[in-house]
Amino acid sequence: MTLEEQTRTAASRPTARSNGQWKVDGNAPLNANEAWKQEDGGLSVRERIEKVYSKQGFDSIDGTDLHGRFRWWGLYTQRKPGIDGGKTATLEPHELEDKYFMLRVRIDGGQLTTDQLRVIAGISTEFGRDTADLTDRQNIQLHWIRVEDVPEIWRRLEAVGLGTTEACGDVPRVILGSPVAGIAADELIDPTPAIAEIVEKYLGDPEFANLPRKFKTAITGHPSQDVVHEINDIGLVAVDHPELGIGYDLWVGGGLSTAPRLAERLGVFVAPADVADVWLGVTSIFRDYGYRRLRNKARLKLLLAEWGPVKFRHVLETEYLGHALPDGPAAPTPTTAGDHVGVHPQKDGRFYIGVTPFVGRVSGTLLSALADILERHGSFRLRTTPHQKLVLLDIPESSVEPMIVELEELGLSARPSLFKRSTIACTGIEFCKLAIVDTKDTATDAVIALEQRLAGIELPQQISLHVNGCPNSCARIQTADIGLKGQLLPDGKGGQEPGFQVHLGGGLASLNRDEAGLGRTVRGLKVTAADLADYVERLVRRFLADREPEETFATWSHRADEESLR
Repeated sequence: MTLEEQTRTAASRPTARSNGQWKVDGNAPLNANEAWKQEDGGLSVRERIEKVYSKQGFDSIDGTDLHGRFRWWGLYTQRKPGIDGGKTATLEPHELEDKYFMLRVRIDGGQLTTDQLRVIAGISTEFGRDTADLTDRQNIQLHWIRVEDVPEIWRRLEAVGLGTTEACGDVPRVILGSPVAGIAADELIDPTPAIAEIVEKYLGDPEFANLPRKFKTAITGHPSQDVVHEINDIGLVAVDHPELGIGYDLWVGGGLSTAPRLAERLGVFVAPADVADVWLGVTSIFRDYGYRRLRNKARLKLLLAEWGPVKFRHVLETEYLGHALPDGPAAPTPTTAGDHVGVHPQKDGRFYIGVTPFVGRVSGTLLSALADILERHGSFRLRTTPHQKLVLLDIPESSVEPMIVELEELGLSARPSLFKRSTIACTGIEFCKLAIVDTKDTATDAVIALEQRLAGIELPQQISLHVNGCPNSCARIQTADIGLKGQLLPDGKGGQEPGFQVHLGGGLASLNRDEAGLGRTVRGLKVTAADLADYVERLVRRFLADREPEETFATWSHRADEESLR
């Protein structure tokens, strides 16, 4: 449908009730969430945390601050221990929550120094009971944080250039950046300056601290397309324009959760100097036109679904940029893996090493030991990744093999099994108030069992296993070869036990997949947590027996009959 046809269609519709689009309906708040954001925005709560709540304790915290504004500073109450998953949907938030917080450390582009790593490690061991998780958005999350300790934690983080500003909330979240930005020998362009410009100009800006919902950004200059751009609100992927040189291909409107939608290309070429302006334009469209009436409709993906890419591009160019963007080509299919696990050459002759723990679970003690290892080998830089992994930079060739041995002793594998490499898991019921089942331990146990049971069997490629504790898909279940959505299942004895609904054959553009696609579900296909390793082993063996030459697991799982997938 052309833009003119879209406009005529919209004009012919009967007048509908307000969706809370500021540029269409005005900015009168249509729900309680929108009301408190306008009355007193999330950024304002920092002063109260520092001057009141940290001195008077948890019980002094205002309810709206606790369950709303605290998120703007990376703070969520964590789940009270001992509450089973069956009560997640029946208890009120104050009944589920403990008097401790999850604290999300924001790491734009995933870029860290060993000094910064030591500070995070120290906070973990001193204030967080030695907890730390690598997220699939390049952040590090700590648990067991008391509000009394938050000002001191902020002081330590900000002293080394880190922070928690807008790590959560209805704001521009952390910017995903290529973990090998500026160092990979095969990089097309370094996105670090563009990311830094956006952060410098707009992080903590009140103009963008009241968006309809979260807003996620991904920017990469690496041909592996290593930032999962297809499931972000805005993605910029390096491309070589035949006339204009190296720049970016613009994608908008991706997101998963309970209503997954893959981003779409706008078909434009973004010059490196224009990245921040284009980001500002897309973010402003979301702020001004995003649907605010209902929280479950307040994501950019739903605005794009209504408008389509033609209208979105038109509004971006005419209302926000003031000029047209040149047409641009799509980036070619990746030819290398985007998780960067293993040993790879840098452009300066040194090497980077990608390593993986089990499902992102680390600790302050481990992070401190990792800083020691890096510095002992002359490295002072590392990166987090969108795959719950770490990339260690600037390793001399002579140190590569000795370092790999030391890292393995820490539980960080540079040459992991394919299942350890390709399994991720969300926080799960251990700490998350939305979760129904355990994820971290369940996934780890399954990986260890699969490593033993499938030892000696050569898999043709990685088979990704993503484990999520609830329907919200923080672990990207719809874009995994095997995606698992946590739920409770009948135990055959009149009760319930932890289990999962199974999604099969999803994935993003990668070495083994030309384009992104969502997984399929099969009616009634569910597996208990206790039987997870049995099910995955059975499925993998069927795939290996039935596959056509060169056929991937995703392709097979979409063509296989339902009985083969049970």
